[in-house]
Amino acid sequence: MIEVSGLHIRAGVFRLDDISFRVNSGAYAVLMGKSGGGKTTILEAICGLRAFESGSIRLDEREISALPPAARMVGYVPQDLALFSHLTVRENLGFALNVRRIPENGRIDELAGWLGIAPLLDRYPAGLSGGEAQRVALGRALAFQPSVLLLDEPLSALDEATRIEMHGVLHAVRERTRVTTLHVTHHREDAKALADVVMELRDGKIVPVS
Repeated sequence: MIEVSGLHIRAGVFRLDDISFRVNSGAYAVLMGKSGGGKTTILEAICGLRAFESGSIRLDEREISALPPAARMVGYVPQDLALFSHLTVRENLGFALNVRRIPENGRIDELAGWLGIAPLLDRYPAGLSGGEAQRVALGRALAFQPSVLLLDEPLSALDEATRIEMHGVLHAVRERTRVTTLHVTHHREDAKALADVVMELRDGKIVPVS
């Protein structure tokens, strides 16, 4: 469950005021809105990468506003993926486990198997296709079994065929993990294919989309 209440964020002249919404446990929510409207800022606040002036964020009934990012149990895939170029795919997948000092215990091979990237484990990000890189970033975010998954425009740079393929991957992730997901996108096709709940950031407010 993700519950954001009365969130106020300011960064220079940019501001978001009184942002409130809820995503029920296990749901797949899509947040839409114009570029530059603050969708990424909201994701960053949830995962602990953006400070906010007031309000609260609760994940699975825990108030996490004061917790450091690694303690929030949030998996995050940023728009640029942020894969570590000097690490192999295996090392990228294991990064979050190492940070949290969680034993690997076969988790990387398990993830690579069901994400279809097992043959890539010894390769580096520079040699990956767009779809392969997306799968690696997704696997890295899921490696430590987060309670919440945040996706920032995860399919925006993909061609149409790979985009549709990734819809299937995200469906499979949901079926396997039941992780509560908040996915930012500009594409209504993504929302139609994936979402239980569609919201829009409009004029600084979150509104439901029927």
